[in-house]
Amino acid sequence: MFALSLSLPALSSGLVQNVAVPQRVVSRTSSPVKMEFIDTLEGSDVETGLGIWDPIGISSSVSDEAMMWFRHSELKHGRVAMAATVGYLTTAAGYTFPGELAKGVTFASVNANGPAGAWDLVPTAGKLQIVSLLLMIEWASETKKPHYMRGGVPGKIDELPFGGIAGIWTPSIRLWDPLGFMGALTDDQKAEKRKSELKNGRLAMIGMISFIVGHALPGSVPAINF
Repeated sequence: MFALSLSLPALSSGLVQNVAVPQRVVSRTSSPVKMEFIDTLEGSDVETGLGIWDPIGISSSVSDEAMMWFRHSELKHGRVAMAATVGYLTTAAGYTFPGELAKGVTFASVNANGPAGAWDLVPTAGKLQIVSLLLMIEWASETKKPHYMRGGVPGKIDELPFGGIAGIWTPSIRLWDPLGFMGALTDDQKAEKRKSELKNGRLAMIGMISFIVGHALPGSVPAINF
């Protein structure tokens, strides 16, 4: 299940960052304007409360478009990490899906060596399906117009990756918010949910790194052994 959880990036993208790339009106070398743009990113100082946390000055050395790429990556990896964390903790507790992952391969048998060893026990066909799904999601994200580095919204996936077949089949379901929960929220509530997604994603990324390091180097993460 841990391996399967890694195939779920960006499936919670109803909560997205609503900041598009602004039009450049002054020289790209203007540091005050650069920091002003960074200040507009939601969650840029939500942990510190004291302004931008950028100890090595990355934000002052890259373009605004590159910052949109960083934000998109942060959202994507945070979502993957949240799904992976849930999968890791669930399977570490001994819970798995019932039935078989493939013919003769049960979900329980894949978890025989714990969540960290699950990937090695997934059949090759299963690994190919997971990788194919990831590629499809990446393709859908990178081909979406407008692109998140060209005026689009980083992390926003609000429709099916494919538009169907003209005249034959056109999907009408909103895959990422099928029950319309986001439509019932006010703008302030949506902004708060977006910040929560960022914070939980950041914590999940730290958590997953801790699980991986703790498995590779036993005793290196004392909190895991409580």
